[in-house]
Amino acid sequence: MRSHLNRLLFLSFLSLSILGCRSQAYRSEQMLEMPKPNILFIAVDDLRPELNCYGKSQIISPHIDQLAAESLVFNRAYCQVPVCGASRASLLTGFRPTRTRFIDYATRVDEDAPQALTLPQHLKDHGYYTISNGKIFHHLDDMKEGWSEAPWHPNESGTNWRDYVLEENIAMSAQNKGGNGRSFEIAEVADEAYFDGKTAQKTIEDLKKLAHKDQPFFLAAGFLKPHLPFNAPKKYWDLYDEQTISPAENNFRPEHAPDAAMHNWGELRNYADIPAKGPLSDDKAKKLVHGYYACISYTDAQIGKVLQALDDLGLADNTIVVLWGDHGWNLREHGLWCKHANFETSLRAPLMIKVPEIEGGQTTNALTEFVDIYPSLCELAGISVPHHLQGSSFVPLLTQPEQSWKTHTISKFHDGYTIKNDDYRYTEWSNAQGKIYARMLYDHRTDSLENYNIAEKAENESIIKQMQQTLYSAYPEELE
Repeated sequence: MRSHLNRLLFLSFLSLSILGCRSQAYRSEQMLEMPKPNILFIAVDDLRPELNCYGKSQIISPHIDQLAAESLVFNRAYCQVPVCGASRASLLTGFRPTRTRFIDYATRVDEDAPQALTLPQHLKDHGYYTISNGKIFHHLDDMKEGWSEAPWHPNESGTNWRDYVLEENIAMSAQNKGGNGRSFEIAEVADEAYFDGKTAQKTIEDLKKLAHKDQPFFLAAGFLKPHLPFNAPKKYWDLYDEQTISPAENNFRPEHAPDAAMHNWGELRNYADIPAKGPLSDDKAKKLVHGYYACISYTDAQIGKVLQALDDLGLADNTIVVLWGDHGWNLREHGLWCKHANFETSLRAPLMIKVPEIEGGQTTNALTEFVDIYPSLCELAGISVPHHLQGSSFVPLLTQPEQSWKTHTISKFHDGYTIKNDDYRYTEWSNAQGKIYARMLYDHRTDSLENYNIAEKAENESIIKQMQQTLYSAYPEELE
């Protein structure tokens, strides 16, 4: 609809372009009369930017790639916390994590930031019908007032993601008091046998219902795979030849990396077929990478079904589609698996947005953060931007993706605070008293894989001081 383009041009003209400043929403009587766009909000757990639309070729994901061809793809988007619950809490509230807020996977917004006005609540307050399917907040009942219907999950508790269908794994999990069986599963079953197939079905049913409502919608669909365990129908495993799969070659600790930067990948160690310590064999590493790829192809197929339904129902022309992965994931880089680290592989994640009548198939290298999503959707919806938001709207990038933009992004994990600019990533770990006990600096111009920590080289002290100044300004009460 032409109204979308008019709204976007209006907002782009008026949006603040000063880097580091919070974007503000501007509304006129004309905008108030414009029909609000629907929003399809697709979250994918543990998805790293290893897709064709990100210049990679090993993963088969035609539906996400097609969406990218119709979207603006953010090549340098970063989560605020490299763990699911905390990352989602930060994105959905617009708050950055702190030492006491949004710490780990079990984060609850209603405990860490009960005063927060969440994105679904704000949209609901402005006339949107809001639905949560699958994994959006980590806990199904967290900030549930923001949803027009009770949040839905294919597992009624909303907390069990293991999703086995083979009896041996179900039994193994039961013996572990509902814990983990094997780290992967290959079953000759239909897509709907696993949670994500059910989530796609439910989302399509909702689209059919919402197509007849005289009300804009915010429909959130949270897909679990490629989260562990790597369980997917056999046909998706069969897309790949395991013998051609190569796990990351930098299977070593970065030179001079501090102990604080490393971990024992406890999330993976909890599975029955993974040793409690030591590296994995090359064969096991290949099997896990194979499983990760198969799970992405499986989830891609489910997303394709949802996007096809959006189109078939005549909703695509009035619907903004946002797809994001909640954080990165390590596939043996630095000898690590899973996330839970302040490396680029844990923090960089996919983000793309399709806005009706805006040219797609574009990529921006502008530095962006997940706290930028909330204010951006507010502007695109033509509603006010809450003053508490700590991100900046990226709306101007939709029409001018090459323009100068943010100078840096900031993330943290536990005691580690990290800042990324065009050339470097700097991380420091400090205790509650602000005393620094470890630090890293990587030069992304010459070391994009972050294999050589150069923080302790005297010639880099001025670079570190400049980055510290910017980092500390974001956390004036926590860092010195």
